[in-house]
Formats: sequence, structure tokens, C-alpha cells
Amino acid sequence: MRARLEDRDVRFTVEDGCLVRTVVGGKNGGYTHRCCRKAFETVAHALGETPAAGKGTTLEEISQREDLAFTQVNVALEFLKERGIAAVRHRRCYPAASTTFEDAMVEFLALAEGEVKTD
Repeated sequence: MRARLEDRDVRFTVEDGCLVRTVVGGKNGGYTHRCCRKAFETVAHALGETPAAGKGTTLEEISQREDLAFTQVNVALEFLKERGIAAVRHRRCYPAASTTFEDAMVEFLALAEGEVKTD
């Protein structure tokens, strides 16, 4: 039986300059994954360079093209999706606005400063 997504609690924090995604609940009880700031910036740039009217991009494509760990790209994209910076259509990611990188960094830095609550 698959664990339902509603049964999970997902939280983002910034610790030691890294974006941290902590998931509690679900089939395995939970996990924590990290994305360093440099990788986060690279993912934000890569998403921003994706034409909104084009074919979009995927986690796998960004990971391969930018030579980044799959897990780091996943953490960054999940954060960008949660904050409305990345839009998903037909399992592909698109920038939600023309200011993708700037919006991503505002959210990252606000979270790092504790100005944004993720509850």
C-alpha cells in the first residue's frame, strides 16, 4: 500500500547555507535531504532559462545538464514549486515568471533569515 502524500509533513529550512527539506511521515517514517546554495542558484538559473512557452524541463534534465546530484536538484525544485516559482504541467517544470532567479533568491534568503514560516 502506498503512503498518501497528505500523511506527510514537509518543511524547508536553511541550515549552514544549505536548503534542507525534511519530510516526516509516510511509509519510511521520514527523511532529510539538503541542497547547497550554489546548487540551488544553479537550479534557479536553469529553470529561469527554460522558455515558458517551450517544452519545459525536468529534474533529470537539470541534473544531467548542470552535473548536479539528483537529490539536490529535487530539493531545489520542490522548494521552487511550493513557493510558486516553478509551475508544473504534464510532469515538466516551467518558470512561473520572468524573474525566476530573483524570486528564488528572495524566498531562499527570507527563509534563511527566518522571515518566512513553512508551517
